Amino acid sequence: MPGRIQSVERAAAVLRLLAAGPRGLAVGEVARALRLPKGTVHGILQALQHVGFVEQDRAGGEYRLGATLLHLGTSYLDGNELRTRALNRADSLASRTRESVRIGAPHEGRVLVVHHVFRPDDSLQVLEVGALLPAHACALGKVLLAFDLRGAPALDELPLPRCTPRTRTTRADLTADLERVRARGWATDVGELVDGEAGVAAPVRDDRGAVVGAVGLCGAVERVCAPDGTPHAALVSAVRDSARAISRTLGFTGFPSGRW
Repeated sequence: MPGRIQSVERAAAVLRLLAAGPRGLAVGEVARALRLPKGTVHGILQALQHVGFVEQDRAGGEYRLGATLLHLGTSYLDGNELRTRALNRADSLASRTRESVRIGAPHEGRVLVVHHVFRPDDSLQVLEVGALLPAHACALGKVLLAFDLRGAPALDELPLPRCTPRTRTTRADLTADLERVRARGWATDVGELVDGEAGVAAPVRDDRGAVVGAVGLCGAVERVCAPDGTPHAALVSAVRDSARAISRTLGFTGFPSGRW
């Protein structure tokens, strides 16, 4: 078996770092974050820029991910079975609930948004396909964490940054929340990822019964939730119906009451 290639690993580390932040980074910032010499980092960035994996801002000189990576990511999403099987159901859920719908899959402790359907109105919205969401702070992620086959070890490895004042940032609080998710078969977040927004999500299973993703909706708290902060039962039912339908297209046939 061939050995690890240091230059490839370093290039991957640079790409991960650029993907993790909301803005571009200068050579020095990348070098400090990765504890590498500036000359080494500059060479890696130049090589990545040559193949289109990163782009450099002409004004400030900062580097950010390039369009070629977006194309590669889109190719992956197009071939993702979960996304392919969920397209029609996600559209139907958005139409039925009048809210934004996302399909998420687990990715290195976070939620990869593999499909996003806009809320069917004329409001300004941003496409989130390819976005990575913190699992502990959103309904999609709580579903994936609650039904993770690794159980407690997966949670122990998870960072719990605060996204809003309502984000659960202790393992005790999150563990209790995940127990509720497992018991009722769906998850919710109310202002935990974005102030003023609430979400509802349910698990999607494959033919083995393993949870391979989640489907959920999100919208303004006043639309999604009742005055007591609980999501409207009709929205929960719609999300769970969609999750069951997608699961069936993936070959899952068993739906016991309660936990599923």
